[in-house]
Amino acid sequence: MKLRVVYCNHQTTELSLRERLSFGLGERARQAYQALSQRFPNTEFVLLSTCNRVEIYTAQEESGNPPTRQDVARFLSEFHRVPLTEFVDELIEEQGPDAVRHLFQVTCSLDSMVLGEPQIVSQVKQAYELAQTNEACGPLTHAMFQAAIRVSARVRTETRLSEGRVSIASVAVGEFAKSIFDRFDDKQVVVIGAGEMAQETLRYLQHEGVRSICVLNRNVGRAEQLAQQVDGAIARPFEELDEWLPRADVIVSATGAERPIITADRFARTRQQNDDKPVFILDLGAPRDFEPAVGDLDENVFLYDIDDLKATCERNRALRAREIERALQIVDEETQRFMQEIYHRATGPVVKRLRERWHEISAQEVQRLRCKLAHLSEEDLAQVERTVERIVNKLLHPPLETLREEAREGPPHGLLEALKRLFHLPD
Repeated sequence: MKLRVVYCNHQTTELSLRERLSFGLGERARQAYQALSQRFPNTEFVLLSTCNRVEIYTAQEESGNPPTRQDVARFLSEFHRVPLTEFVDELIEEQGPDAVRHLFQVTCSLDSMVLGEPQIVSQVKQAYELAQTNEACGPLTHAMFQAAIRVSARVRTETRLSEGRVSIASVAVGEFAKSIFDRFDDKQVVVIGAGEMAQETLRYLQHEGVRSICVLNRNVGRAEQLAQQVDGAIARPFEELDEWLPRADVIVSATGAERPIITADRFARTRQQNDDKPVFILDLGAPRDFEPAVGDLDENVFLYDIDDLKATCERNRALRAREIERALQIVDEETQRFMQEIYHRATGPVVKRLRERWHEISAQEVQRLRCKLAHLSEEDLAQVERTVERIVNKLLHPPLETLREEAREGPPHGLLEALKRLFHLPD
């Protein structure tokens, strides 16, 4: 019985590479499952592929040679046509209890870029359902993923992990922007730059209902790539910036410029064209893209920079520290419980065969007694049969109790093999 996960995520691998290794939820994933089943026919699989991670879970109940880390790496390389040298050193492998613990932490969002974010549970469910649709699951992966979903529900119920946003983007939208605007479906969003931070912020804004987005970047191709990922977004040349600033209700800027690209004077001119309507500016640049004086132009300009957001993030993270500790404790408890159940289940077939073998022998001996002691009454013979049954159960108790004890500590492979050899139990 073997469990394994091989993965890369936002902590180990750049987004540009994760994108090249991803499977999605459509035809690409179906093809991957088909290829995996042909390459490793006796193995269970679940692919978990999101914007923050690419993970391949494998499981095998019977003894054999399950796919190793190198096997999975070669599959990724050949399937996606990405040279091994570009990503193999960034792949992480976990086995047994560590693989289970990793899945539980992922599903509880303890391994997410944003601690406590709720989307990952739905993504895990979708991945599990897709594996079932492609007939890639089996007893072990069914049990593991169903347990992961239960553990995430327990963490949500017993902790306050999901309270208090801790990412720059989630704080910007969830705490600052929502304190200014009641709704976003009627707001014009202007994005300056096309990096990861802008992309993440757009995801939160879109979740809040934003429908109209304009992305401006000096490299129009990158602006178009970002716009294609977001419904309702268009890409425009950077030279049109002054045309779009007056239209904006929300401005997200993350250009990486060495000095401010929007001075107070430049922005003041845009205010003359929009009747001084409220505008929320999220300056994610480091150095800043907007001069601090922009925020002092009038009372309807709400300018926040990285330092403003980081302070709130750290405050929320500190409040969550105890909740993280409690969530990790729950994950450890549930991992131990799951592994004990799996180990105990592994002993089931041997226990069943051992009981059947001994009771079959006892039944044969009782039958011989019936033939030799025909003068005894049926009640006396029944008493003899019950006595033999008790003797068999008492003799079976020590080895079976030892087997149960070993299963609580880990896989009792050695003891199982010893029992099979000692009592000539068939496989």
